Amino acid sequence: MLKAMYNQMMAKASHRHALWWLAAVSFIESSVFPIPPDIMLIPMVLAAPTQWWRIALVCTISSVLGGYLGYAIGYFAMDTIGAAILSAFHLTDKFYALKPIIDEWGVWFIIVKGMTPIPYKLVTITAGAFDFDLAHFTFASIVARGMRFFLVAALLWRFGPPIRDFVEKRLTLVTTLFIVLLIGGFVALKFL
Repeated sequence: MLKAMYNQMMAKASHRHALWWLAAVSFIESSVFPIPPDIMLIPMVLAAPTQWWRIALVCTISSVLGGYLGYAIGYFAMDTIGAAILSAFHLTDKFYALKPIIDEWGVWFIIVKGMTPIPYKLVTITAGAFDFDLAHFTFASIVARGMRFFLVAALLWRFGPPIRDFVEKRLTLVTTLFIVLLIGGFVALKFL
């Protein structure tokens, strides 16, 4: 079953509309969607390694633009939409705990959190709700998301064939590790 899903994902990764799908996933992940864009970024770079920079650029730009949606939700609709999103992901307690951290660390907080598996929507919605400076938010988002997606894409471009072989031979292990990291991002929030 996993092999069939993997083959399907690799086929879709080289589809002519794959960049649009990546852009959509990357955009909505920054504000409302629980699945990180890496699930598309990785197979897309493996399927088209010479396009790694273009794929990373689309992912970065879309994520930053989606971050503006998260920021707007926090700024304009925290009591309704923002609260519902945070509640759906069990992030409400973390939201209130982040105010002093954002006040003290600002841009650095957004850069660090934007590069981790911790849900970026928490960062974007919180920044908007606490009226974090939009120019600083933009700068930090570009740096964080750019570093994250370009690093992943560049590593896959450089070491792609051995990584692809490893993934294909140990698909169950790789899938399990991905799920553990995804869940781990949410669990890590409990301890921040």
